[in-house]
Amino acid sequence: MAVALPGTGSDALFARRAFGSACAALDLPFLAVEPDPRRVIESYRAALDAAARSGPVLIAGISLGAAVAVEWAAQHPDSVYGVVAALPAWTGADTTGCPAAASAAATAAQLRADGIDEVLSRMQASSPAWLAETLTHSWTAQWPDLPSALEEAAAYAWPEPELLARVTAPVEIIGAVDDPVHPIAVAERWTDLIPRATLHRITLDQLGADPSILGTRGITALLPRRVPTA
Repeated sequence: MAVALPGTGSDALFARRAFGSACAALDLPFLAVEPDPRRVIESYRAALDAAARSGPVLIAGISLGAAVAVEWAAQHPDSVYGVVAALPAWTGADTTGCPAAASAAATAAQLRADGIDEVLSRMQASSPAWLAETLTHSWTAQWPDLPSALEEAAAYAWPEPELLARVTAPVEIIGAVDDPVHPIAVAERWTDLIPRATLHRITLDQLGADPSILGTRGITALLPRRVPTA
């Protein structure tokens, strides 16, 4: 089974668009996790624990979801078939200087001060159309708990190098070469630290045009042949 974990402020709909078609092409059972904005990381871990009761799991995560994916893989080596880690944002518990953490904290503060309608308007005016559409859907669904979800993400301690080095499953890492929030240097470092990691480079325009590029590059690389479902 494949389990997809969305990024900060995102939702199951985008994770499904990113990974669902690749899983369907391989006849691989697929679950896109809908984050609980009151306990985002705990809801991801609970979904992985539940899925693993039926056998090894392929975990596909985006940004924050990628971090939870590799953490869980390091802690449950016998329960992981492989990992797709898309757009990792940072390495290590000290997130000083982490653009993703700063963005999440700033957005949470704006939401608490100005409300969702005003913040949505500013986000829509400053974002590419595909991202504005995606975040409008997920932010509206997670309101009024969205600020708490973003604050949880901002406070999250990203995986340390030692933990990344303990991941024994194969990992397909996907980095966007022009993404300032998820620097390609982080994807390159994760690739160096994780023993069985392979790096795939994309652009944000490619991602916006077709989010399924994450599944095509990641899941297809992990599963080059049809996988039995039983």
